[in-house]
Amino acid sequence: MMETITLAPGLSICRIINGMWQVAGGHGYITPQKAVSEMELYHKSGLTSWDMADIYGPAEEFFGKFRQNLEKSGHDLSGLVGLTKFVPNSGSMSRTIVERAIRNSILQMNVTSLDLVQFHWWDYDDARYFDALYHLTELRDEGKIKHIGLTNFDTAQMQIMLDEGFTIVSNQVQYSIIDQRPQVEMEKFCKKNNIQLLAYGTLGGGLLTERFLDFEPTRIDLNTYSLQKYRNMIDAWGGWGLFQKLLQVLDKIAKKHHTSIANIATRFTLDKPQVVGVVIGARLGIAQHIEQNKQTFSLKLDPDDHSAIREVTLQANDLFHVIGDCGSEYR
Repeated sequence: MMETITLAPGLSICRIINGMWQVAGGHGYITPQKAVSEMELYHKSGLTSWDMADIYGPAEEFFGKFRQNLEKSGHDLSGLVGLTKFVPNSGSMSRTIVERAIRNSILQMNVTSLDLVQFHWWDYDDARYFDALYHLTELRDEGKIKHIGLTNFDTAQMQIMLDEGFTIVSNQVQYSIIDQRPQVEMEKFCKKNNIQLLAYGTLGGGLLTERFLDFEPTRIDLNTYSLQKYRNMIDAWGGWGLFQKLLQVLDKIAKKHHTSIANIATRFTLDKPQVVGVVIGARLGIAQHIEQNKQTFSLKLDPDDHSAIREVTLQANDLFHVIGDCGSEYR
């Protein structure tokens, strides 16, 4: 049974969201026609929510072509959701600049209004991100955007935004068994202010799978940007030895529930307070795990499972202390 949830008024999503960073490069060559065609498999299976960004190469264009194909074939589009991101370079944020970016996303995605725009800003010292938020709010009020969210903002910056009167419905942050920084400050803040969390990095780019059980990859084996990124995170967390202990525990739990390590890791994060959805990367036309991902919805972790996981994670470094709050790794 599929799990759906209300992210914001009038916006319902599938709780496993297909991530499109992988089409931007660094994850193997993706054939556009094959990628767009494979998106239909996800949609027909019930995995109807997609996450992309204006900086993810052809991601928005792929979504637009896919949506157009569904329209032509007479498919019901009512469950289709496209979440995108506005990721400008720091600098002047005039109405013209912001509106041009949003208009471009609308055209690329073949929609009349964007379901959710998740705003990212690289430099907190450049306060012109308030200008961007102001213009995004105007565009929302004009109907070009349905909802405004964030990606990789920390708790302190979200508080400032709320103090300035902005309405934010979500924040997309890294959240996994390895990286549980949202628990320190962000979850409580988001619950108090009715802000939902979208989680990415939940599978560590594929490291939280059986493939890496009892196997330490060389740098050559880490052949995607995701694998390289999350190997660095594991090193900061506690190193490969401790990670192997975690994988052994997760493998034991997975066998107990007749499922996979990836499903255990996904369910763990989906069950966290304020997490409405988990973004799992889709390497369209290269590898797909549709049926495996769907198995997560029938999985329920018990107290013994959580206790076994916690026994390992308590041995790890405190990433909040090492890195800082969510998003600090980008600044």
